[in-house]
Amino acid sequence: MNPSTSTLAAARRLEAAGRSWLASWWRLLHFAVRMWGMALSPSSYNSANRPALARQVVQATAPNLLWFTVLSALVSIVLIRIVVVTSQSYGLTRYALALVVRVLVLELIPLTAAGFVALRATLPAGLEFSQRRQHNHAAAPDADQLRTAFFPRVAAGIFAVWLLAAMSCVLTLALAYLSIYGFTPWALPAYTRAVGQIFTPAVSLILVLKIVFFSFAVGLIPMASSFYDESYRGKLTHGLSDMVRLFAVLLLVEIASLMGNYY
Repeated sequence: MNPSTSTLAAARRLEAAGRSWLASWWRLLHFAVRMWGMALSPSSYNSANRPALARQVVQATAPNLLWFTVLSALVSIVLIRIVVVTSQSYGLTRYALALVVRVLVLELIPLTAAGFVALRATLPAGLEFSQRRQHNHAAAPDADQLRTAFFPRVAAGIFAVWLLAAMSCVLTLALAYLSIYGFTPWALPAYTRAVGQIFTPAVSLILVLKIVFFSFAVGLIPMASSFYDESYRGKLTHGLSDMVRLFAVLLLVEIASLMGNYY
């Protein structure tokens, strides 16, 4: 094979890969629009669809809430203690609370909650759908299956991220108060003033938007892949591709939030 032929073949492979990449993101956008349409449709919450929706929400949140709360509490206690001891050793105790809130509440907890829900709920659900279609040689799901099977799992993944992130943020704020001030109510004014100075309207809006976009990515990406893709190269390949795409989106959202908070 001469150099010109090899260069042309490489260009064609690159073009095919680019088209496939753009098509996958276009399908994800189309799937998100369809999910939004169902979320805004009253028929998605009628008596026939409510049991499936409630069951998926409970299955996505109840088993994960306890484990994630305990895990986040243990990690928060360890990190808060490290920050407090380090700040005391350098004479920077007054900055300990701000550092804890910014590192844990604003950055680590939302990202950890999204990753936890993805690994425990949405990625396995998407993989289960894809393997079921491959095993049964089924065609693409119709509108009824989209409403009864896909929408409840997408909504459950989104709600699980919201709930886990909110519970863990509140728990971390309480643990930070107890670790720094102890079991006394007299430090509440100083604590609320310090936390309020951190949670400005802009920072609060960025935190809420970050959690919302995290939840959309966690709920939509795994289910969109299993809805549109009809042929898979195997369980491992499909799971890894969804995981890479999901965590790439999470990383981009995290970078955007960092730029909004600190630049």
